[in-house]
Amino acid sequence: MTRISIKHRISYHYDRRVFLSGHLFRLSPFAASHSQIETYSLRVEPAHLLYWQHDVYGNILARVDFADATDAMAVDVAIDATLKKFNPFELLVESDASQFPFVYPEPVRMALWPYLQTPGPDPALDEFIESTDRFRGDTLGFLVSLNRLVFDQIRYTQRMEEGVQSCALTLKNRSGSCRDSAWLIVQVARRLGLASRFVSGYLVQLNTGNQDAVDLHAWAEVFVPGAGWIGLDTTSGLFTSEGHIPLAVGPGPEQVAPVEGTTGVCRSTMHYESIVVRR
Repeated sequence: MTRISIKHRISYHYDRRVFLSGHLFRLSPFAASHSQIETYSLRVEPAHLLYWQHDVYGNILARVDFADATDAMAVDVAIDATLKKFNPFELLVESDASQFPFVYPEPVRMALWPYLQTPGPDPALDEFIESTDRFRGDTLGFLVSLNRLVFDQIRYTQRMEEGVQSCALTLKNRSGSCRDSAWLIVQVARRLGLASRFVSGYLVQLNTGNQDAVDLHAWAEVFVPGAGWIGLDTTSGLFTSEGHIPLAVGPGPEQVAPVEGTTGVCRSTMHYESIVVRR
């Protein structure tokens, strides 16, 4: 076990005083986490009213309504947690789902319906999926191979633009941010009949001999009967570990944005910083 403290700050500066709409902050750890969250705090400036809410996906949201016009906004998160090592392969998969492909029982399929929806035809995506035909057999082995395929084919790059690339663009460029490759594997999994969802959270990396790091990250989860939601991190090609602390889950990226809201017309700049220390 490793005890850690996370400090995370996002600040916005505007070139004039503007009014802010109500903002949603999805920066509270999700209940289904492999880490033990000991303490959590959220502080937002300027003056505001704050309401804690839950959405239909089980996420905890902070709804903030601001009182007056402002030329700046900042949000600070502090978390104390204990990371407990676990083996992501120590899972009891239901016998009917132990081999891929499999079919969800109808009641399960109905509950998973939002996570099985796919967009219209996409030739590039269909061509990519054809390359998974050789990955049949053991379900966990299939997910390992699928995750590794995206890792091998899509080069990770930092991308500061908002939003998520289309799967076609990610495949054309053979590169993308963590959210781009996570969205790609979500869509691939769904077209293969696997319920999958998009996850936003913190990735804590404890390094030997180097500085420890934490950052906002995105990954995918696939539902396998018996095992539940299995996390796939396409930027490492591995299953998620105790260092992945989920903040929000949903069918797509639009349901898990860490910060959601609008401002009056202005030029804005954002500053981001995050640190993790061992306790």
